[in-house]
Amino acid sequence: MTIFKTAIGRRSFLKATATAGGLSLGFNLLAAPHTLAADAKEAPSEWFELNAILSIHPSGDIEVNVANPDFGQNLMTSFPMIAAEEMDANWEDIRAVQAPYNAKKFGMQISGGSWSVMNNWGGLRMAGATARQMMRTAAANAWGVPVDEIHTENSMLSHASGKRASYGEMAAAAAMLPLPKEATLKDKADFNIVGTSRKNLVGPSIVKGDAMFGIDVRQEGMLRATVLHAPAFGMTIDSYDASDAKKMPGIHDIFTIKLFPDDFVRGFSDVAAFREVIAIVGDTTWHVLKAKKAIMVTWKLQESYSYQSADFFGNKSTVTVPKQVESTTDHNKAMQALIDGDMEQKRLDGDPSTAFANAAKVVERTYSAPFLAHNPMEPLNFFADVGKESAKLIGPHQGPVLAHNTVAAHLGMDPSKVEIVMTRMGGGFGRRLYLHFATEVALISQHVQRPVHLTYDREEDMTVGVYRPSYLIKLRAALDANNQLIGYHVRSAGVPEPCSFPNRFPAGAVDNFLWEEGSVASNITVGAFRAPNSNFMATAEQCFLDEVAETAGADPIEFRLQLLERAANNPVGEKNDYDANRYAGVLKLARDKVNWNARGDRAMGVAAYFCHNSYCCNIVEVDMANGEPTVVNVTSALDCGIVVNRDGAINMAEGGIVDGIGNAMYGELTFVEGVPQKRNLDNYRIIRMLEAPNNIDVHFVESQIDPTGLGEPPMPPAMPALANAIYSASGKRLYDQPFIKALKG
Repeated sequence: MTIFKTAIGRRSFLKATATAGGLSLGFNLLAAPHTLAADAKEAPSEWFELNAILSIHPSGDIEVNVANPDFGQNLMTSFPMIAAEEMDANWEDIRAVQAPYNAKKFGMQISGGSWSVMNNWGGLRMAGATARQMMRTAAANAWGVPVDEIHTENSMLSHASGKRASYGEMAAAAAMLPLPKEATLKDKADFNIVGTSRKNLVGPSIVKGDAMFGIDVRQEGMLRATVLHAPAFGMTIDSYDASDAKKMPGIHDIFTIKLFPDDFVRGFSDVAAFREVIAIVGDTTWHVLKAKKAIMVTWKLQESYSYQSADFFGNKSTVTVPKQVESTTDHNKAMQALIDGDMEQKRLDGDPSTAFANAAKVVERTYSAPFLAHNPMEPLNFFADVGKESAKLIGPHQGPVLAHNTVAAHLGMDPSKVEIVMTRMGGGFGRRLYLHFATEVALISQHVQRPVHLTYDREEDMTVGVYRPSYLIKLRAALDANNQLIGYHVRSAGVPEPCSFPNRFPAGAVDNFLWEEGSVASNITVGAFRAPNSNFMATAEQCFLDEVAETAGADPIEFRLQLLERAANNPVGEKNDYDANRYAGVLKLARDKVNWNARGDRAMGVAAYFCHNSYCCNIVEVDMANGEPTVVNVTSALDCGIVVNRDGAINMAEGGIVDGIGNAMYGELTFVEGVPQKRNLDNYRIIRMLEAPNNIDVHFVESQIDPTGLGEPPMPPAMPALANAIYSASGKRLYDQPFIKALKG
């Protein structure tokens, strides 16, 4: 058991209030990890207002406010499961409610980086445990017995004397009690909700159409809008004629919006490359999309400019946007020049130059990846109702805190006067972290002085960014006469940023290690794409290690395990950011589940990777026909700490694997003079139903470690495992994404 204090010094971590005959319990999400720390003696210097996160009603219903936005990772079920576990609650009594956006109460409220469960785990447990303790105390007082004699189970309180009461019946009495000075968390071995499978609490409302997505927002008097950006990165408006478009039925107005004044400090969400856009406002989305096609525009080359940028931690930097229109062929030449020239050194262990000079064998390979578009199913959209003194915005977004102050600055309002409401999202994958379209609709509403709902069509979404960067990675390995890996060299280039993980495996497992990197300046906007940078670094690294293992005459799994044994028992360097034993654990689990050593002529490929604090090994089995693979089976082994909702976790792993296979096989966005060469899903290939794996088996390492990331870790090793399986089946190594081009070429 873990006993925690409900206050540190004079500062309370928890707060209880009476609400309509029930109990409302608040807690400080941001202080939870600090409070649980074994050496916690003082409160954090900044103490945030407590938020009501857990409410017990007289009816017996228990509401859990879910602070983070949900876009399919099922936080609306996993968060309540954590609180219900510590409460000893009856799962049938639990209700999930999306919490409002309030940075002071709930912290960052971001769904991204696979942080959500990991960052809320401690606070949710503490709230549930405190609620249970208060219920027990209320019952003990009412029955005149010691609190230690009160038993809890399924939202019921009982005593050996035969007295029984529900949580709902005791909620009012509990609300009148002072907070307990301390409460006790369950032993993890005693969990009976966490670690089981629970159906999505809001699933029925989604199926029935009751759950509101951003695209569903309606308000009386609302107009519809869309925007027209330049057709090429590096271009801007020269002149336009909207006279014919304005005469079309249902059109109210067409005008330009200047998004970024010269002295404007851009926030995290202000990533659009286009400083000026044309807004079209009308009665319906159909009207405005039709009118957009009738606008006559001439474009000109945008001048180079610099601006101040601030991320959401407040760090400022100066960014220069180059004057140019860019083509993929130029990007590839620039990255190759970086690879062949001088690069910035990020890590150096031992003496790689000597190791390579004295090597018996050297393996050298180069891997490339194109830009990728996110293409979430729900189009980019947002609603705004901007008045003279206040504004309300509603829409699907992964982190309102990233846009709140920025939108307020654009509107010239105090942030306290700007409200942002979260809806469910029809997909995100990182794209909805960047809310330039929320800024656009706010400025449009301010201009027309009406509530407005903005919708991008697919062409607009796909051609304005934000993309997964383009990469080129050169890897070299040195083997001695005994086929031992003695040197490893990484040269990583990217447009406009490289994959940069100098302290990940196999760093720490090789005596002589060198990591170098460089970037190519670009005006094409990029951002987080499921498992940022990891999604391609895993491909290059894990495909390369397979080829190195083959050169060494070693089994690919045993080769990796030997390196991890070295990293565990005698690591090189002190900045290795992975646990070698946990890494090896997923390799062994996957190996055993597929009976790897008895695979015979089955064409299998393996890859394992660490990212977002978790470990994943995928083994892919394929059949080849007509030069294309059919994925027969994927076996996935994951170490993500304690699994909260097993069904939900399996679903996330399956989704990540399918996403990885699809993007590796088909995803590609190229440019000619700044113009994206694909504008819609008719020629931008995504995986189809018949191309998804026939079967996916997901297994979890049984763990008592607090939960770590899950939304992203299964995706990166799916890509190289597929490539390695294709090699096993066809004898063809794949070095460039999308794989389908190499297979068909």
